[in-house]
Amino acid sequence: MQLTPLVNYLDSFLNVASIKDYPEAHNGLQLANDGQVTRIAVAVDACAAVIEKAVEQQASLLLVHHGLFWGGLRPLTGSYYQKIKCAINHNLAIYSAHLPLDLHPEVGNNALLARALGLLDLKPALKVQDQRIGYVGHCDPIARTLFLEKLSQILEGPVHLAPGGPDQIKNVVVVSGGAGNLVASVPPEEVDTFVTGEGTHWTYQEAEERGINLIYGGHYATETFGVKALGALLEKEFNLPWSFLDHPTGL
Repeated sequence: MQLTPLVNYLDSFLNVASIKDYPEAHNGLQLANDGQVTRIAVAVDACAAVIEKAVEQQASLLLVHHGLFWGGLRPLTGSYYQKIKCAINHNLAIYSAHLPLDLHPEVGNNALLARALGLLDLKPALKVQDQRIGYVGHCDPIARTLFLEKLSQILEGPVHLAPGGPDQIKNVVVVSGGAGNLVASVPPEEVDTFVTGEGTHWTYQEAEERGINLIYGGHYATETFGVKALGALLEKEFNLPWSFLDHPTGL
C-alpha cells in the first residue's frame, strides 16, 4: 500500500480538515517515509519507547493519538532528536489524530467507551473548541459500586471516584482523556455521572458541590479504544496487518 492514498483515506475518514484542535495536535501525517506501507502499528503516544517497539515489529506506519509535537515545538536535540532519528532511520511514517479520533462516531474513543458501558441513545455532549465532544447516554439504573466495577473491567485497571452524585446511576457523560475540568459544564439536572480520564484537584469539590459522580479511569486507559479500532479498520479495508503497542503511563 502506498502511503499517500492511505493518508488521504485517513484524513477524509476522520474529517481532519474540519475539526478544530489544540495547537500541539498537528493532526495528520507528521513524518513521512519512502512512500510504502506494509505493516501498521498503533499506540496512544508517539514516545521513544513506542517508536522503538514499532521499529522492532518492522512497522512502516505508526498511528497515534498524541503525536510528535504534543509537548510543544522544540529544537531537534537530545532525546527528542534521537526518537525522530530512530523513526527516520527505520523508514517509519507517523500519523496522529487527536480530537478527530475522540470525536469520531464509529472509531472514536468516546463513542467506543460509551458503548462498552452499555449506554443508549448516545448524543454529542460537551462543547470543546467550539464543537461537541464526548457522548451523553442513559442506562438502566445501576448501583454505583457495580458501575465502577464494570468500568474498571473495561479499562483493565483501577478507577477513582469523586462521589458527588447518587448511589444509583442512570445518565452518564463520557469524555476520554484529560477532560476532568469540564465537570463544571456538566448539567446536574440532566446527568448524574461524568466518566473521563483525569483532571485537576479542584474537580473533586466541583463534582461534590454540583451533585455529580466524577469518575477518573486514567488518561491513557480511556484513549486506547480509538487507535485499536482504527488499526482494525485499516486491516479490513486495505489488508494491512497491524498491532497495538501498549505503553501505559498509569495516569
